[in-house]
Amino acid sequence: MTTAWSTPGGAVLGTAGASAEGFGDAVGAFIVCALLLVLSGLWPALGRLASSIPTPVAQAMLAGVLLPLCMKAVTGLETSPGAVIPVLVVWLAGTVLVPRWAVPLTFLTAGVVIAVHLLIDDAASLDTAAMAPHMEFTTPTFSVGAVVGIALPLYVVTMASQNLPGVAVLKTFGYDTPWKDALVTTGVGSLLVAPAGGSAINLAAISAALSADPATGVAKDLRWRNAVWSGSTYLVLAVSAAAVVALAASAPVGLLAAVAGVALLGAFGGAVQGAWSEEPLRLPAIVTFLVAASGTTFFGIGAAFWALVAGVVVVGITAAGSRRR
Repeated sequence: MTTAWSTPGGAVLGTAGASAEGFGDAVGAFIVCALLLVLSGLWPALGRLASSIPTPVAQAMLAGVLLPLCMKAVTGLETSPGAVIPVLVVWLAGTVLVPRWAVPLTFLTAGVVIAVHLLIDDAASLDTAAMAPHMEFTTPTFSVGAVVGIALPLYVVTMASQNLPGVAVLKTFGYDTPWKDALVTTGVGSLLVAPAGGSAINLAAISAALSADPATGVAKDLRWRNAVWSGSTYLVLAVSAAAVVALAASAPVGLLAAVAGVALLGAFGGAVQGAWSEEPLRLPAIVTFLVAASGTTFFGIGAAFWALVAGVVVVGITAAGSRRR
């Protein structure tokens, strides 16, 4: 099995700032989400409850959350056209010619643009001291807004967009996932890394497909080595994270947001396709999508939670109407 941090979960966090008064609240929400994952493994009824939310509704919520992030690729053209245009050109060319390498080439191009920006702009500077990796623990705090607006949407997205698809992906390649053990293990792992700022750890879907695919040329009973290799690359990324943040801080305005926007287009397209996949659930999916994309906050709770509430309510109303007819 391959585990990862959820790209959809990261997108939820990227729009959840209104639900937290500080990063301590976010860490508290990560802990609550981790406990829910553990409980889902120990108490099957909770896992079934999370799975009972219609997939199109969960996907529509994710699509609505991703929309503003993906649009940064367009709005960045207004703020920093000279920096964003080369990135978009490379991404488009890579998508057509070498799809597998399109996103890595886009990030590499962004790095070149940042380097040029540092050389020609006297006002730009790079904090080299901040590029060294270090551990920093955050004391968790707990608030109703963060628990409801961050922990619950993060849990639902992690279950619907990562854990369940992760099991399905492995099954297609002939592997049976120990559901209880997987949830408890990833939940405990999430609990341990939360004070260091780590969000939910989950079963990977795309990464698992890459590791379990016979196209790797590795015998079926030895493909666990692919997962180990995948995990080792996380260590490289971890050591590089501080340098990436330092580079991002010195980048032209809107550049990194544009790069993230194009990198998330695949996830956005998949979420839209999933949201519109079942005709009877189109209306609930549309309502969910609009509420999530609005970014509206009520009672200190972000739009992702209200989108799920709205979608489930509309599902119930339409189902009742169908039974009456």
